[in-house]
Amino acid sequence: PILAATPREQSELSFISTDKPHALMRAAQTLVTHLAKGRVIDAPALRAAMEGAFGASDAQGAWSWKDAYEVVEAAQVLFLRRYGPAMAARAANDPARLLAMLKKIAALLPSETRRSEEAQALQQFSTPLEFAYVASIAAGIVPGDVVLEPSAGTGMLAIQAERAGARLILNEWGETRADLLKRLFPEAPLSRIDGAQLHDRLDADLVPSVVLMNPPFSASPLIEGRHAAATFEHIRASLARLRNGGRLVAITGENFSPTANSWRRSFERLQEQGRLVFTASLARGFFARHGTSVESRLSVFDKTPAENPKAFIA
Repeated sequence: PILAATPREQSELSFISTDKPHALMRAAQTLVTHLAKGRVIDAPALRAAMEGAFGASDAQGAWSWKDAYEVVEAAQVLFLRRYGPAMAARAANDPARLLAMLKKIAALLPSETRRSEEAQALQQFSTPLEFAYVASIAAGIVPGDVVLEPSAGTGMLAIQAERAGARLILNEWGETRADLLKRLFPEAPLSRIDGAQLHDRLDADLVPSVVLMNPPFSASPLIEGRHAAATFEHIRASLARLRNGGRLVAITGENFSPTANSWRRSFERLQEQGRLVFTASLARGFFARHGTSVESRLSVFDKTPAENPKAFIA
């Protein structure tokens, strides 16, 4: 039989629910210690961190495994902020050496095997640690840049931009993720807009010089079921907001390519705003640890209209 919670338990769970972002951050700080010591974050370690922060178990309804995975990602952001400068110094400004260090950190992380309905519906598959670094290198971020992350998630791309000396503009639809972003990046303006409507609804004075984005591949919070045009709509909106001469780096599904007949016209429309300067499919399995087998691609646009929108790079 299911036992009703006592008044004291109800009070405790009420506190937990209203102070959830604080508890998530406490759990993330615990996991930073694990990463700093080179310890693997397995399921028991993650459960212990969550129960320690919330004072209750997932079975009691205090937290979900989706919350736990968000905490793992927040811990990576905090870890990079604390130890990233030392890692960069040790790498002696060699991106390959730093990438190798990040791969070692990634090997300590758990696979996100328990997906929630929200994560599936909104395709909340955050950018893996190493991939976020590669995307930031492709963006060529320099101090003084203003970087927009239109689907900011837990800040996996944003922390790379911060480390490069950029100021941030963040947007995230999901409530829990937005609450985490407020605490992880308190100085960055944060909005909660469907990324496909970003240019029309974002404050007019927020104009980025760089866009780093990992949009949903085929989902929209405003449309039920699969929405195949989601990636194109998100990129088009962010490209419209990007400053002239700026750069947009997008992580997409592997099939989002100008060589695909179904997307060629979309790329022609994008090139009316910004020229495609690079696109390549990535090694298989990049997102496996984050709960999806979908293969991915990295594409780079510079905000200068193409002379011939129907012609693409080799």
